[in-house]
Amino acid sequence: MTGKDTKTAMNDQCHEHELDRPGARRARSRWWAVGLAGMTGLALTTSLGIGGAPAFGAVDGILTAADDRRGKPDRASTDNKDYEGKGKQGKRRGTPVPCSADALIAAITLANARGGAVLDLAKDCTYLLTANIDDGAGLPAITTPITLNGGKDTTIKRAAAAEQFRILSAVLNSSKIIRNVSNDGDAGGVANIGGDLVINHSVIGHNTASNVGGGVFSIGTLTVDSSRFDANTASAGGGFATVGNFRITRSELVNHVADDGGGIFIFGTTFGRISDTRIERNTATSPVGTQGGAAISGAPAQLTVSGVTIANNTTTGDPGLGAIFLQGGSMLVEDSVIKNNAGVDGGGIRNLGTLTLLRTKVIGNQATESGGGISNGATGALTLFDTKVVKNIAAADGGGIFNEAGGTVNLNTATGTVVAKNRPNNCVNVTGCPD
Repeated sequence: MTGKDTKTAMNDQCHEHELDRPGARRARSRWWAVGLAGMTGLALTTSLGIGGAPAFGAVDGILTAADDRRGKPDRASTDNKDYEGKGKQGKRRGTPVPCSADALIAAITLANARGGAVLDLAKDCTYLLTANIDDGAGLPAITTPITLNGGKDTTIKRAAAAEQFRILSAVLNSSKIIRNVSNDGDAGGVANIGGDLVINHSVIGHNTASNVGGGVFSIGTLTVDSSRFDANTASAGGGFATVGNFRITRSELVNHVADDGGGIFIFGTTFGRISDTRIERNTATSPVGTQGGAAISGAPAQLTVSGVTIANNTTTGDPGLGAIFLQGGSMLVEDSVIKNNAGVDGGGIRNLGTLTLLRTKVIGNQATESGGGISNGATGALTLFDTKVVKNIAAADGGGIFNEAGGTVNLNTATGTVVAKNRPNNCVNVTGCPD
């Protein structure tokens, strides 16, 4: 995106926010730059603000320039062989598309008719879309495997005077969005602004955003099924960052790095559900002025985590808060496992909101300070039903659960809750907890 385009997009669509961090330092300001989306070297923008539609989408097998074949992620694989390394071959040389919106529309239409194509877009070019031509979109729906290779400073945008419409239909099926970079803002891979983004059987991997949402930044509704987010990086939300409601099922979020929310960062009054999913090997670096949350960080209105494994995530730095860092809001974790995570204050969980654990295991987590399994803050309300907190370690105190003055912890041992075999002790300031 050119400097002029970036300035225009921010003036039209962005607000500067300073995130509220209950009970902790306030984070540095972040620009919510919107409209930037995947494809190597290609910026897709809208000009009329969040009320428009998602800036990016794809239908049935659109690929990035890093891979020429139709992508089908192997969610059982953890070594990334299904897409790692193919980008080293470089871009596939394709059909040049002159710097004209009509030329781009014609090229996509012809590619659909011929069963797919690689299209090389012009460098230093803005493809300015002026009309809704296909069911609410400015470009034809992509129905065959098509690669869009963006050149240097290539932009696709909606004209400011045009009616509101999306760039492309916002569904990713059996697709790969990999090795894209947003140097000036959010959404390293995909931006969804004010619409519904659906990701099925796809890979979102090795994308980078200088701000939020390494893989995906969503202001709207996000639905993910049977997909893999792998090794994306950002300042917040390495895997994805969301301001709207979301649902994640049968998926993996692994190997991400961010200051806050290595895997997931949640803004605002979001309602979400994560089920039958692995969140593993993510890192929150938590430098001064940020917080942590290697797997999940944020203050959702209500987040439900069901049948999820959160394991081997690491939060470093100061203060380095938990694999799960609930900054506020409400969260239910049921039938899940939180194990072998490491942090500074709270190895498995750092809670400042209202957190309920139901039929869940908190096992083998470590903290270099307090709260090996769970650190419950002064504003935290923690309730456990039929939950096991065992074999967690803290260097200072509260190997199982550390409860700060003012916080509340209800173990409900009659339901089967067990807190045992934690070091150096099971609990601090928790009524009914054995020594």
